[in-house]
Amino acid sequence: MFFESVAFAMGQAGGAGAQGGGNPIAAFAPLIIMFAIFYFLLIRPQQKKAKEHRETLANLKRGDRIVTSGGVCGQIVNLTEETVTIDVGGDVRIPVKRAFISGLDQVEEVQKKDTRKDKAKKK
Repeated sequence: MFFESVAFAMGQAGGAGAQGGGNPIAAFAPLIIMFAIFYFLLIRPQQKKAKEHRETLANLKRGDRIVTSGGVCGQIVNLTEETVTIDVGGDVRIPVKRAFISGLDQVEEVQKKDTRKDKAKKK
């Protein structure tokens, strides 16, 4: 007798939800929240990084030290619209497409910071 009343009660509660009596916005709320999280944690930072890379490539100048996507480090000797010629040492010059430049050489920037710190300590 008890089991029949529990089954009957559960059947009534389940029937109301199956008829579409719920809020459709509440059903999509988890999907909207997940999209917002993906946007702020993945999509937006990636777009920002791509924009900074484009600006770096546009602002290259002769004498900058760069690193290619293949890992070759060198100093810019000549620039054109499509290619950059880099000197890798020993009178070896390599033409590289701009798209294959990863960025500026970080070793030079670290050395500059170290020399600034050394000068500040000596004073």
